[in-house]
Amino acid sequence: MATLGKYPKGVAKRAEILETALALVARQGFHQTSVRDIAAAVGLTQAGLLHYFESKDDLWVAILRTRDEIDKAKDPEDPDPAATFAALIRHNAEVPGLVQMFANLSAAAATDPEHPAHGYFRERYAHSRSTIAAGLGRMQASGRLDAAVDPEMLASILMAVSDGMQVQWMFDETRDMGAHVEAVIALARAGNRPPASGSPA
Repeated sequence: MATLGKYPKGVAKRAEILETALALVARQGFHQTSVRDIAAAVGLTQAGLLHYFESKDDLWVAILRTRDEIDKAKDPEDPDPAATFAALIRHNAEVPGLVQMFANLSAAAATDPEHPAHGYFRERYAHSRSTIAAGLGRMQASGRLDAAVDPEMLASILMAVSDGMQVQWMFDETRDMGAHVEAVIALARAGNRPPASGSPA
């Protein structure tokens, strides 16, 4: 980022750019939103806008980080983090452009360690897994999650289901992403384990 971005006016302008870009991508779609569109919306040229970022990919990563900051505003002691996670996934259906951006950048970053988004996704997955696992642990401690479940493993499974359903949803918007995540959570809730083989039903 240019030195200008470190000064108050520069910080404020960068925040304006990210807020505007987040709204544009969510509304128009990832591939339908160009740097030119974002620059015009905040009264800058393309060169002027990129003065606040290392590259176009750095801008896209910054947009995703901005979305994460909004999502992290949730209460860390959420009494039902599993339900909150499912609700967040269901909300994604209302912002298809951000789902497209996440899917495109995560695929590119996963296969190229040099991609500007690689570090972001690596950190994001680690942080999300830790946060969700901690919430599931609280559910387990209160008797709402099967004691045999490994919270960290379940967190990884929920994230995998979420990411996979987002891809399916992009092909078929009738797929309810939240419902599929909720189905996995229901299987892990205390009292929902199927009887062991040979046990009475």
